[in-house]
Amino acid sequence: MGYDFRKIESKWQKFWKEKKTFKAENKSDKPKFYVLDMFPYPSGAGLHVGHPLGYIASDIYARYKRHEGFNVLHPMGYDAYGLPAEQYAIQTGTHPEETTNKNIKRYREQLDKIGFSYDWDREVRTCDPKYYKWTQWTFIQLFKSWYNKEIGKAEPMATLISHFEAHGNSGIEAASDLEELFTAEEWKNMTERQQQEMLMHYRLAYLSETVVNWCPALGTVLANDEVKDGFSERGGHPVEKKLMKQWSLRITAYAQRLLDGLDTVDWSENVKEIQRNWIGRSEGASVNFAIKGHDDLIEVFTTRPDTLFGATFMVLAPEHELVEQIVTADRKEKVQEYITYAKNRSERDRMTEVKTITGEFTGAYGINPLNGEKIPIWIADYVLAGYGTGAIMAVPGHDSRDFAFAKHFDLPITQVVVKEGEEPTDPAGWDDSYDAKEGVMINSGFIDGMSVTEAIRATINRLEEMGIGYGKINYRLRDAIFSRQRYWGEPFPVYYKDGMPYMLDENELPLELPPVDKFLPTET
Repeated sequence: MGYDFRKIESKWQKFWKEKKTFKAENKSDKPKFYVLDMFPYPSGAGLHVGHPLGYIASDIYARYKRHEGFNVLHPMGYDAYGLPAEQYAIQTGTHPEETTNKNIKRYREQLDKIGFSYDWDREVRTCDPKYYKWTQWTFIQLFKSWYNKEIGKAEPMATLISHFEAHGNSGIEAASDLEELFTAEEWKNMTERQQQEMLMHYRLAYLSETVVNWCPALGTVLANDEVKDGFSERGGHPVEKKLMKQWSLRITAYAQRLLDGLDTVDWSENVKEIQRNWIGRSEGASVNFAIKGHDDLIEVFTTRPDTLFGATFMVLAPEHELVEQIVTADRKEKVQEYITYAKNRSERDRMTEVKTITGEFTGAYGINPLNGEKIPIWIADYVLAGYGTGAIMAVPGHDSRDFAFAKHFDLPITQVVVKEGEEPTDPAGWDDSYDAKEGVMINSGFIDGMSVTEAIRATINRLEEMGIGYGKINYRLRDAIFSRQRYWGEPFPVYYKDGMPYMLDENELPLELPPVDKFLPTET
């Protein structure tokens, strides 16, 4: 007996639709279970084979959990805003609203034919004003909030302003990128614009100058995972580093909470370890290096302050703000050529490519704060502007990448840690650095003879006594850039006064995308 797929599938799909078989009730005595697929981009004329590949697996699981007695929420929607949909519109010469609606209609027809058990009453379109009203609302809440480290959660900006009015910004545990202190009197004497500029350093959604992946051909900023080998994944266009004013979300404020939360979720240990590495907590010290002939200081973060006596050179990210100020006239052309080269490489490539060693000497020198020695300042693309401070003290004796760099450019190598019970050797004969997680300090002044653990604490104490550094916890996690230079996306609910952003009232939401004839990207 044959199985008539079309007839039988159509019969039951009609039954499911009429009876709302897969509807998830808001109130139910059954235990809840949520199965969420990644919504497809409606950026093509139809689904591709990869879509049902994942959707079928999750649908099987959703049906299984229903049979187990769960109230299963299994919705579907369309990630309709953004680069993929707009690029499809550009390629077809049609307005993105028209192509998106047409593609969604086709996607829905195909999804219906497959017979997934979705609750279609909860269908989501991210380009629907009824949907993005709430993303705009969420953005406003972030703009109006700051993170209080003392209680471990966000508070309204009004509480921060009250503190400033009474005490300035001293004595408050806030997630902020502002280091300078101001008094209550100074706060009161600031203009409205100056106060707004100060508050921007504390807001959870904030504007700042940020180094981004800029694709001139696409006319937009790209995330790191949208760039491969210096080219955009979509279209294969060259990508460069560029300093631009962007909206960012201060997710770094939540780094420790995110890390602690991993212990409470039912994920595989492998996935949790990937997340821990992504957050990347490091304990160490912030150290200030003077620059010979300049008033500026170079701040570095190091997990190994005990090895300061072994720092024989410094490396800045090519995008570091001090490079142009400290480069000497005879090195300027070479340094600029290198900066241009580094702009065309993605951060992922710069972090993972270890065989190719490149860099340029700036002609400037830093001063080691503990022994007063003059050490050369280089730029190299293995140092990233967005991680730490964008500058490192290079200790080639005890870091493999610094070691390879020093060997390549014939820079000095000093051993400052030796394995307990062993004698020091000449680094000139080494094939690699000694990572020195354990051992005894040598060639290190006041910490000679100490263990690594003792020396780390003693060095931080000395730095704090001298006023040139302090103990610090750092995270690899960076604030999320939220801006995109596109037409086809939800508008920011913002207006500007005296060059500063202010939020719309919530009763004015949604701020809808205006209809335009020309939607091609620009460089702004």
